[in-house]
Amino acid sequence: MRGFPGCEIYLISQNTADPDMVHVTEVWRDDASAQAALAAPPPADGPAPADVLALLSASPHRTDLTVLGGGGRPDRWPTP
Repeated sequence: MRGFPGCEIYLISQNTADPDMVHVTEVWRDDASAQAALAAPPPADGPAPADVLALLSASPHRTDLTVLGGGGRPDRWPTP
């Protein structure tokens, strides 16, 4: 996801109890950036996000969240 503007965090994790289950955590600057990535053609170094979604055996579960703070991107968090 490096080439997609607005992608701030993209993590792929494997479920320890069920190795066939994969979790993807994405943090986007805004919904428009995420939607633009889904509609984009494949980058030169890999598949497009829509191509990856086509590999799933079932529809993904999506949960929209509002980030309130935390770590990982200290340059993005306001100073208290």
